[in-house]
Amino acid sequence: MPIDLDKALGASLPGVAGAYGPDQIILYHLGVGAGVPPTDPGELAYTYEKNLKVLPSFAVVPALGSLAGLAGAPGLTFNWALLLHGEQEVILHRPLPTAAEVETQVHIPEIYDKGKAALVVLEAATRDAAGVPLFTNRFSLFLRGEGGFGGESGPKAGNKPPARAPDGIVASQSLPQQALLYRLSGDKNPLHVDPDFAKLAGFDKPILHGLCSYGIACKAIVDHVLDGDVTRVARYRARFAGVAFPGETFRTAYWKEADRILLEVKSAERDAPIISNAVIELRD
Repeated sequence: MPIDLDKALGASLPGVAGAYGPDQIILYHLGVGAGVPPTDPGELAYTYEKNLKVLPSFAVVPALGSLAGLAGAPGLTFNWALLLHGEQEVILHRPLPTAAEVETQVHIPEIYDKGKAALVVLEAATRDAAGVPLFTNRFSLFLRGEGGFGGESGPKAGNKPPARAPDGIVASQSLPQQALLYRLSGDKNPLHVDPDFAKLAGFDKPILHGLCSYGIACKAIVDHVLDGDVTRVARYRARFAGVAFPGETFRTAYWKEADRILLEVKSAERDAPIISNAVIELRD
């Protein structure tokens, strides 16, 4: 059924309430590769309650349940099996606390016609129990087969790295069981664990969650460019350019430009893109 732009664009979806604490944060950190080596002081800051800090990319976890609201979105009828996560953006209004009760309000601010697909942007704004804004997620979702409804095509991809060698490259080795760890943070899609389901989706074996790759790249930049200071990140946006497989080595190339860092990620083993058009904007 074609998208009804008049009904879908600007629609509000059911809010999501929840809470998180150190256990959820540590589990997420382990899911994106923290803890190697286990007694390193920098890694313990991610994996031990004493002096615990929070990776900015953790902000995707409390808001993940907001995606379910698409099931009842007005004017949107689509095949969930054909949905692809195209881009992710997190805006940090302040450094993340290590525990919070949160409520997330969700709406659809943008819908674009990509010809063979519709690009739906889901914006999820999260506040704490006192109503103080914590972070905003923007999930850009491709609905394959739902294009051609006559909407705008949307802006061109930005955040391209400059035409020079990167300022550095960080190698991050993922674990063979990385997807099994990451799924415990809330994304239980069988594509990432079930070989039979992965084959139905066209893959020889389960692939890693896109948001896991998103977190691995964030940690690489925080640790190796920002000296482990998670509070410096104000915004993080990335495009999912290809799949990653558990056990692969992530090669995160970065370019420093004033108050932002451009980055892209490739699989070292396949020399294949994983993340592109990515930027981390810095807080003073």
